[in-house]
Amino acid sequence: MDNYEKGVVEKEEGGGEGTAVERAFEWQMVPPLRDQLTARALAVSFVLSVMFSVIVMKLNLTTGIIPSLNLAAGLLGFFFVKLWTKALQHAGLLRTPFTRQENTVIQTSVIAASGLAFSGGFGNYLFGMSSKIANQTTEANDSQNIKDPNLGWMIGFMFVVSFLGLFSLVPLRKIMIIDYKLMYPSGTATAYLINTFHTPQGEKLAREQVGTLCKSVACSSLWGFFQWFYTAGEDCGFRAFPTFGLKAYENKFYFDFSATYVGVGMICPHIVNLSLLLGAILSWGIMWPLISNQKGHWYPADTGKDSLNGLQGYRVFTAVALILGDGLYNFLKILRRTTSSFISAVFKGLPISDDERAPKNLAISFDDERRTEVFVRDHIPPWVAYGCYVVIATLSIVTVPCIFPPLKWYHILVAHVFAPVFAFCNAYGCGLTDWNLASTYGKLAIFVFGAWAGADHGGVLAGLAACGLVMSVVATASDLMQNFRTGYLTLASPRSVFASQVIGAAMGCVIAPCVFWLFFKAFDDIGTPGSQYPAPNAIIYRNMAILGIDGSSSLPKHCLALCCVFFALAIAINFAKDVDGVFFGACQVDAFRL
Repeated sequence: MDNYEKGVVEKEEGGGEGTAVERAFEWQMVPPLRDQLTARALAVSFVLSVMFSVIVMKLNLTTGIIPSLNLAAGLLGFFFVKLWTKALQHAGLLRTPFTRQENTVIQTSVIAASGLAFSGGFGNYLFGMSSKIANQTTEANDSQNIKDPNLGWMIGFMFVVSFLGLFSLVPLRKIMIIDYKLMYPSGTATAYLINTFHTPQGEKLAREQVGTLCKSVACSSLWGFFQWFYTAGEDCGFRAFPTFGLKAYENKFYFDFSATYVGVGMICPHIVNLSLLLGAILSWGIMWPLISNQKGHWYPADTGKDSLNGLQGYRVFTAVALILGDGLYNFLKILRRTTSSFISAVFKGLPISDDERAPKNLAISFDDERRTEVFVRDHIPPWVAYGCYVVIATLSIVTVPCIFPPLKWYHILVAHVFAPVFAFCNAYGCGLTDWNLASTYGKLAIFVFGAWAGADHGGVLAGLAACGLVMSVVATASDLMQNFRTGYLTLASPRSVFASQVIGAAMGCVIAPCVFWLFFKAFDDIGTPGSQYPAPNAIIYRNMAILGIDGSSSLPKHCLALCCVFFALAIAINFAKDVDGVFFGACQVDAFRL
């Protein structure tokens, strides 16, 4: 019986989902770091990074909506290197075979580089600083609130803010990936794709998986073309089908028939999908219709749909309050457990916690055992992450005020203190739902730091620059955890994943500004409404910054009170869940002892 057949037998006998995967690779040694971070991988990563950055920048400057590109990066990385190795093999010059770990390195570098085309703010906060966008507003368009794009300062700004997120959550990678078992659907799907392409045994299973993948891609593409063909404008056609009637359609209850969301829903656990459904019903079905009835009382009746001074303000800030409450609770829980473990290690003889006395799951699958072994073995020392974060943060505190004078050093210091907490909250939520809400945290920073700087001291520019600081840290931290999940499932060394993320970020710090500069110089009407590249989010972010300089008084009535209620509610729900878990865990321990 070969390894593939053994894996199938174990899977049929209840060995766990996906047990056959690592059985197929069992005879292969995990390649060392130098065979994962190869010159050809970095060369292909650079080419794909340029290609993907152009795609992301175009989307950023047109619709402002960026889809997940992890799968595409993994697929194209495999395609290009496979062509390379096949050519060398025919010539008899191939020395190192192409492995799934090397494929993971390529995917990680490409996503890190192209991600900066989004989190760099070229279609929102950074372009919103320009005079071209400022001239479209009637307020705060003086010189102290304007910073026109320039290739030099954009590259410098990218370098001092884009690496902080990479070091903020590295010490928590084991907790996020192994202990919490967060799915990171895009990272998981990419890992499955890479494993399928590189399966050395079980060709039958590999052919079936590739065949299913091709069929799914073809069906999704055809359906996307069908939707596009019957779409005449925004919220039209099958992208906004009034399944439940026109009244429900007015409150955003309709089917958009999105194949992307169907795929994410198939990967996410049922509890996550049910939570999203419950949240949609409570918010769009109850809260927003009730609040909209207060139009003219709680908020001005003439506000636009994207104005944070109206109904959109309730939506954004109550959502932020819920996410912060949930993430902060889990962050403090991890901090408490880490502190307890440290104290127990220092003072020997103290009783261990109930969690450590609980019976362990002895039925761990072969896949999980091998993946955990590799993931934990090639650890990254915490002191490296902490030290690098402090050094880069210090450099940022010194450098950023020279680029944006309204943003003072103490503003940046406070942003760097709280940014890791926001990064954890975002990475935790992204692991559950695959939604990267970095822009939401950036909007929060606009209000806080814009009001802190004040209208008379360049508060608009300060708010937009602070948005860049927070958004870069939060987005890159989430991308890193997504890639760690891919590396965990493909047995790529965490060190190689982290190194490729750093290399990709360094490439992106140059590639993304250069690509934006080409667009900026090639199209004179860029940023103009109705043009080919209107950059719709740029004017929205600038208007947010103008609104934010007035502080909490600019928010609609009772918005701050609702935020406090939902923040407390998120903490209370987590606490109740933990208390319930401890109760049932104690019952399991007693049963185990009996």
